[in-house]
Amino acid sequence: MAKQAFTGIKVIEYANFISGPYCARLLADLGAEVIKIEAPVSGDESRKRGPFPKDVPHPEKSGLFSYLNWNKSGVTLNLNDASGREVFKQLIQEADVLIEDTPPGKDVELGLDYATLSKLNPRLIVTSITPFGKTGPYKDYQAYPLTMSHGSGAGYVLPCGDTYLAYPDREPIKSGGYIGEYNSGETAVVATTAALFWRETSGEGQHVDVSKREAISSLSRYEFSRYNQGFIENRGSRTFPVGGLMCCKDGFVEISLMSKESWLGLIKLIGSPAWALTEDYSFEKVIKGFAKQEEVNLKRKQEINEFITCWMLEHTKEEIYHQGQACGIPVTKVANTQDVVESKQYNARGYFVTVDHPEIGKVKYPTWPCKFSKTAPAIKSPAPLLGQHNEQVYTKLGYAKEDLVRLHAAGVI
Repeated sequence: MAKQAFTGIKVIEYANFISGPYCARLLADLGAEVIKIEAPVSGDESRKRGPFPKDVPHPEKSGLFSYLNWNKSGVTLNLNDASGREVFKQLIQEADVLIEDTPPGKDVELGLDYATLSKLNPRLIVTSITPFGKTGPYKDYQAYPLTMSHGSGAGYVLPCGDTYLAYPDREPIKSGGYIGEYNSGETAVVATTAALFWRETSGEGQHVDVSKREAISSLSRYEFSRYNQGFIENRGSRTFPVGGLMCCKDGFVEISLMSKESWLGLIKLIGSPAWALTEDYSFEKVIKGFAKQEEVNLKRKQEINEFITCWMLEHTKEEIYHQGQACGIPVTKVANTQDVVESKQYNARGYFVTVDHPEIGKVKYPTWPCKFSKTAPAIKSPAPLLGQHNEQVYTKLGYAKEDLVRLHAAGVI
């Protein structure tokens, strides 16, 4: 197989759940050798999370774990044990990168802090991913994905974009899935890549300290800049003059009417009704005029959306999507998972691939959202079973099989 971007880079992953494992898997997709360390018996937290086939929980059948951990070798190791820490030090001496998510203070206790590890391996890059970062007054605070999302400010700045459902005075809403965890992992992989580039120039490793809260907050840069202008975003502050999220025959569509061309395209789409051809409904009055939140404008805004909705309810989201695009309108159907997985566009670009796992079977997963002409990502192996590569990895360090039996009996591996 052709060399990839990170061929020859060795990564040790001592991280749990999503952010750290996702960071390591992205490196593995591009050729890095990744050894994932899990706690003996219990393993990674994501093994307990679904989806599971037929909704029957099983530590080797988690769809989440499978997605986050392909292309890795998997070992078990107890770093709370002195013998386990000695084995870990041997792994570190041969590594280029350590990805870890131990809480501040606990890393020093386990000997995972950069000051300790850099003495063993001065070229080592340690990427730490924690809720608040390793410094600051909140560094020891506890957090979960939901509290991270809301603490970052994301809950109040998620735009609703809908005339009827904005509810600007309602409570904030949660972002979908584990978006903050994945974004933290992506932030970490970019930072780790930069550190690897620096090492090629300087020969020195470094500590990369990733704060999940700051990574999630970075998704709201625009909203923070508006605060500096004296404006605080809320759920309803970015609703469209007209259009936005609208009901149709079989679901919802999202329409953005921010230009004269898109407004004229919408009029064409809905059959050029007589009301839309009058001066009162010109682009200047409909779109530009609604920037002024005057009572007459707001009343017209509601009236126009009612006209448009009457037409929408007679058409499917697929019809509106394709016909609207043909009229030059930035419009999309609000897709569910089936819409995405069966999309001609996604499948034409090979976004989904089938991975054959020994316990789960063949499952289709999303992959990379970008294409490489030279160093393409690849899935070379499914996610490891718990401790699957213990013998393979540890015998390379010089341990005999009888040593592994002893370490297993002692709860070290």
